[in-house]
Amino acid sequence: MSKINFYLLEYALGSLKREKYKSLFIVIVLSILSMLLSSVFFITNSLKYELNTTLDTLPQIVVQNTEAGRVVNIDKSYGEKILELQGVENVISRVWGYYKFDRAGVYFTLVGVDEFEENYTKLLESINQSQKLDSSNMIVGEGVKKILDQNYYKEYFNFIKPDGTIKKVYIAGTFNSAANLESNDMIVMQKELVREIFGMQEEMATDLVVKVNNLDEVSTIAAKIKLLLPNAKVTTHDDIKLSYEHLFNYKSGLFLALFVIAIFTFFIIIYDKMSGLSSESKREIGILKAIGWKIDDVLKEKFYEAMVIALFSYFLGVSLAMLYVYILNAPLLSSIFFGYSDLKPALDLVFVFDFQTLFLVFFLSVPIYVAATIIPAWRVSVLDADEVMR
Repeated sequence: MSKINFYLLEYALGSLKREKYKSLFIVIVLSILSMLLSSVFFITNSLKYELNTTLDTLPQIVVQNTEAGRVVNIDKSYGEKILELQGVENVISRVWGYYKFDRAGVYFTLVGVDEFEENYTKLLESINQSQKLDSSNMIVGEGVKKILDQNYYKEYFNFIKPDGTIKKVYIAGTFNSAANLESNDMIVMQKELVREIFGMQEEMATDLVVKVNNLDEVSTIAAKIKLLLPNAKVTTHDDIKLSYEHLFNYKSGLFLALFVIAIFTFFIIIYDKMSGLSSESKREIGILKAIGWKIDDVLKEKFYEAMVIALFSYFLGVSLAMLYVYILNAPLLSSIFFGYSDLKPALDLVFVFDFQTLFLVFFLSVPIYVAATIIPAWRVSVLDADEVMR
């Protein structure tokens, strides 16, 4: 089988054409299975990339205040006490929160920055340096801009404060980030403006971000902060990363169940095909042997038939999966991760090319189908022509 016999290939194509409805059915089934498997892997790879990129931007230590087991605002003066601990490089008070836009049914993340303070992420630092923020404007992420445009907020947005009054804030520009999870729903504005919208007092902050000199001492310093502030909730970078991974692994389990169902369905089809050839196929092989075809010729012809169907179905399925995931943003399947009641702006899945994924889908479809076609044909072709035809 080292060289392609174009006469046998032509005959194989003619055979597929003669059984066009059967061939079309097999192509549809294999394409759907390849598309489903590829889509699952594409979505998983994109979300893993987003998750890893976002985790790199997380603070080393986050300190929150709790009352009766509920997270509340924290006094900025606690930052001065933490800064006295040996090994602490800096303490940054964060002012942020979630604002629900009822008309669109989504939540925006409002993040405050200060021109004269250090920011805890490179994204906020670049926004603060490149954009001039004042008490009446804001910079929004691309996901937020789409939502606002859809609801006719082209130049400004009206925030409703806790006392019921309206605060008009103008849109000064947009920004994007390598991590959509980080910036898709984000609105950046001055800290004082965020405090005004949320009704937060001047001396209070949402939480404190602690930077340490030595990364190996993060857990030690976190323990010292917990002793210093018994009511505080102290979360390290590793804690946040672990919680994200647990959530991702739980969601991946649902994908795994879908993957197993698809594979099980595929192998049912393969088992049915390997159980034997139809009487017409057997008679065809018998006739071919009677007119002088060798066993090798029969197997080559069946190999060409299987490869044409399997390869065409594979490439069609992968192409449809790319269209479904990266162009249409994977409706329905993406809801397994994001949830049907998700209140965040829609997240665009990032294209991540993974050769191993393509190889795995190929290995789970093409060779197995080819084997399931050749083995029954071989069982029949080794028999005498008259025995097969009878």
